[in-house]
Amino acid sequence: MNARTPANSDDAAHPADERPLNALSFDIEDWFHLVEIDAVANVDDWPGFPSIVERRTDEILGICEEFGVKATFYYLGWIAERYPQLVRRTVDAGHEIGSHSYWHRKVSDLDEANFRDDLTTSIKVIEDAGGAPVTSFRAPSFSITPGTEWAFDVLLDAGLDYDASLFPVARENGGYPCPIQPHLFAEAPSGRTLPELPMSLMRLGPSQVGFSGGGYLRLFPGWLIRRGFESLHRRGLPGVVYLHPRDFAPDSPVVPMSASRRFKSYIGLASTNRKLRMLLQRYRFAPCRDVLRHHLPEETSTCSTS
Repeated sequence: MNARTPANSDDAAHPADERPLNALSFDIEDWFHLVEIDAVANVDDWPGFPSIVERRTDEILGICEEFGVKATFYYLGWIAERYPQLVRRTVDAGHEIGSHSYWHRKVSDLDEANFRDDLTTSIKVIEDAGGAPVTSFRAPSFSITPGTEWAFDVLLDAGLDYDASLFPVARENGGYPCPIQPHLFAEAPSGRTLPELPMSLMRLGPSQVGFSGGGYLRLFPGWLIRRGFESLHRRGLPGVVYLHPRDFAPDSPVVPMSASRRFKSYIGLASTNRKLRMLLQRYRFAPCRDVLRHHLPEETSTCSTS
């Protein structure tokens, strides 16, 4: 079977050019950017750690090229400053770039002034490296939480087109109650609105859980991930894939952490490449910007086309 030929019950109801459009995104950080892990918390130690980010991001870029798909790459400013050629390769391959902050600090741990400084610094170094505009933001650990709505005014002041930070149910380091479909976020203190692409959920027993990125995708079997996508598609909703370079790295270094955190951080690392290929074979993907344009065409008509 050709790698780009869809073959499942969901696709059978849709000609190839009419299949539901899903968002493909990657948060580009290194393995040591895990939040709330004491062994990697000191930023002065980061330059001395072995790095996987360039090799694994090139692996991701190669998979995207193989399947002829474009994605949104959310770069840490810290990474962009040290690997500008990686950002440039991403842009040259036709992908959208966004900010994942500079230091990978949770928004909920910052005040407005510190977040503004972090965001603006990240945008500058990412744009300088890539030679293309930063269009959007994704918070580390989806850490825009109730009480941090001021972050949306900061994003708007920075001129960003949209946000992709909200996880619609509570999770370990984040979560914000919001619609599961693309929507206009209207809770900023200024009253202004910003298009929002929230992360995907599926029903599992009595709960709504993530399934399409990070540890969820590494943990769940392929059939369950497909069930999640097909459930969204029946409701006319897109799936949102989010992955990190470390999700592709079975050889990722291991540092001391709790047993539960170790499980979440390292489960299924050898399966990510295969699962991503399965999704790209079966479903239709595009950058986050294009998915928002499809679902909120009027509100996102001013999004950058670069």
